[in-house]
Amino acid sequence: MPAAFKPPIFLLGNVRSGTTMIQSLFGLHADVETWFEPRTVWTYADPARRHDRFDAKDATPHVAAYIRGRFEKYQTAHDGRRIMEKTPSNMLRIPYVHAIFPEARFLYLIREPLANLSSSELMWRLPIHRNKAWRRIKETPKTQLHHYVGRFVIDQTRVRVLRRRHVSIWGVRYPGIYDDLKTMLAEEVIAHQWVKVSAQARTDLADLPAGSVLSMRYEDFVADPDNSFSTILEHFDLEISPAIAEALRRQIDTGRQQKWRRLDDSVIRKCLPILESEMAQHGYTIPKEYSHLRPGA
Repeated sequence: MPAAFKPPIFLLGNVRSGTTMIQSLFGLHADVETWFEPRTVWTYADPARRHDRFDAKDATPHVAAYIRGRFEKYQTAHDGRRIMEKTPSNMLRIPYVHAIFPEARFLYLIREPLANLSSSELMWRLPIHRNKAWRRIKETPKTQLHHYVGRFVIDQTRVRVLRRRHVSIWGVRYPGIYDDLKTMLAEEVIAHQWVKVSAQARTDLADLPAGSVLSMRYEDFVADPDNSFSTILEHFDLEISPAIAEALRRQIDTGRQQKWRRLDDSVIRKCLPILESEMAQHGYTIPKEYSHLRPGA
């Protein structure tokens, strides 16, 4: 890599965890260029894999050279600004990402799982928009297009033609997710997504070099956005700008945390046994009004 290549900023977080909001704030920084979820770049090692778990052995010299080359090209195309990237599936690829970019630092954003469940379930109802699909097609290696186009066609058919409630799958594909979809409600699968992705990320992040990872809960961020984002920028050797400070005052919406209450009690009853143990790992507890839905209650 040329000496001018700057260590990327990697934002890790499950789907619907506030990562898009954080990335938009980074996009206001004069020294940073954001790259929105270049999923097909990351799957270069094995685009046909039916789950998103990649580890260090997948980062062969050929794969690492290709992916680093794509990042270098993106940085060059944007006047040498430092790249800030977030791809939710990388929650299951932390050893792989670190092997390719050992110089990079990470921000890990965690969100309360009931809020994640509600927000994700709504996204499972929506096939990818054609504009986003076209952007992904343009960034996908031509030899791998058929893998992505096939999934796009399946999801469009399920929702728009067959009128199914949900797409075939949305979000991070943990190993075994397709089998779970055969026997579980979509909401239960989403709960398993949160748990399995969170647990794997906790294990993998613990193995990274000291000081390379900053973890933060979404709820703590929105409670004190000014200090929280200053801490985030400091982790990446950046300073806050007037544009970011103004955006923090205008854009943070604490009310969004309560939208999960639209879920039926029957759904929460099925999901709480899946979620509760991993929730506790991040300091989350079951809301008091739903304590009667706990297993055995």
